[in-house]
Amino acid sequence: MKRSQIAAVLMAAAITLMTGCADKTERIDINNDEGAQVMGLDYRDFNQAAADAVQSMLKSGALDKKSGDRYVLAISRITNDTMQHIDTDQLIKKIRIELLRSGKVVVTTAVGIDGAEDKMAKEARKLREDAEFNQRTVQEEGQLIAPDMSLSGKIIQRNVKMDDGKQQVEYYFMLSLTEIKTGLAWWEGETVIGKRGSGKSVSW
Repeated sequence: MKRSQIAAVLMAAAITLMTGCADKTERIDINNDEGAQVMGLDYRDFNQAAADAVQSMLKSGALDKKSGDRYVLAISRITNDTMQHIDTDQLIKKIRIELLRSGKVVVTTAVGIDGAEDKMAKEARKLREDAEFNQRTVQEEGQLIAPDMSLSGKIIQRNVKMDDGKQQVEYYFMLSLTEIKTGLAWWEGETVIGKRGSGKSVSW
């Protein structure tokens, strides 16, 4: 057998051996995840922060409309002031879903701090100028609903060095619910998640 062939066989054997010894990928049970904690934020932290916020809002009565109707909620700016590159929509989406399920609010996607989340609400109205579309099927003027409430907030990270060489990382999820008509905050909430571990661990 030629040297090149021997080398190829040895390489294949090594790859097979490495593959066989590699850790297996496991599926996470997100409803009962007892896996090791990480210094950074993971989905369990967002789940907790969202659940705390929704529970607090509903318990406060700020979303109880006297008429029994639902409030229209717009999402304002949620600032990420941590060391991590996180998408704040991960937190807000969970809050939106639970608030919609509560029957207390509906969320507008036609209004947002950086423009409409769903631009189709406005784009579809341009069809009023298109003779190819049956105008009876095009939305009339004055049908969009303005928001009553706005949800804004910030996520802050604070790192603390401990005397024993370990580090403590604190995450603050701070949210405010504002009545747009008056500009008054009807509800404010804060969830603090703290983690303590090796000083060599990174939190981003």
